Amino acid sequence: MENKKNSDYKLGILFIIISAFCFALMNLFIRLSGDVPTLQKCFFRNFFALVVAVGTLVKSGTKFKIGKGNVKYLLIRSISGGVGMICNFYAVDHLAISDASILNKLSPFFAIIFSYFILKETAGAFDWISVIVAFVGAMFVVKPSFSLEVIPAAAGFIGGLGAGLAYTFVRKLGMRGENSMIIVAFFSGFTSLMFLPYLILRYQPMSGKQWLFLILTGIAAAGGQIFITKAYSKAPAKEISVYDFSIVLFAALFGFMFLRQIPDILSFVGYIIIIGIAVIRYRVTLGKK
Repeated sequence: MENKKNSDYKLGILFIIISAFCFALMNLFIRLSGDVPTLQKCFFRNFFALVVAVGTLVKSGTKFKIGKGNVKYLLIRSISGGVGMICNFYAVDHLAISDASILNKLSPFFAIIFSYFILKETAGAFDWISVIVAFVGAMFVVKPSFSLEVIPAAAGFIGGLGAGLAYTFVRKLGMRGENSMIIVAFFSGFTSLMFLPYLILRYQPMSGKQWLFLILTGIAAAGGQIFITKAYSKAPAKEISVYDFSIVLFAALFGFMFLRQIPDILSFVGYIIIIGIAVIRYRVTLGKK
């Protein structure tokens, strides 16, 4: 039993790093797709991810059968994830992609809060302190002000909250034995329908280059979804979430290489605070094992 737990823990770490790489690529492709409306980007991101997810289910011979009592949890996961996605995409379009990524990756800290109330997973004093410190770090990235310039950063912050709630329900569904690919397919299908009315009413024609980047966005998103779903199904968020912050390294690298983006000094301070407390949390958790 102990060997299986350690094996699941290691798999969770591997899956979450692969997921971070995929999501960093997704953010890059979103930005490179240009001036396509945010909700239109959201639709095609999810539609192409749905194609990948359904194709994987068909190839593996898995029937699309939802576990008893899981529909309500899938709906909450999909709605919160969809709202978080809108906010994240808006942030990616208006901030350096590394800034948008670090704000979205407040999700593990939000997951600690939601897991305490929803999953009854106990959180100690240090867990709550780490949440407060992470929020302080986020303020360095957000740089609160009374101008409209703060809106993209605030959207990124809300995106992290939505993602944290979504991943809490991914964990709950995993604990209830729901197939990870079913979770991904349901989310992709539900959110595609959610954004479809906007696409029908406000569709904006796209160039071949924009189509290409949105297809790549969907493929990268499917990879990120599949692996983060697998990760949180294998181990609790508080034990493996530190590795999710590798997205900031990937995003900063991609932003510099392809977009010539260099975050300002306050953003770097925020990165250090958020990643630093995440690493400390990991070491404290490891010390308790």
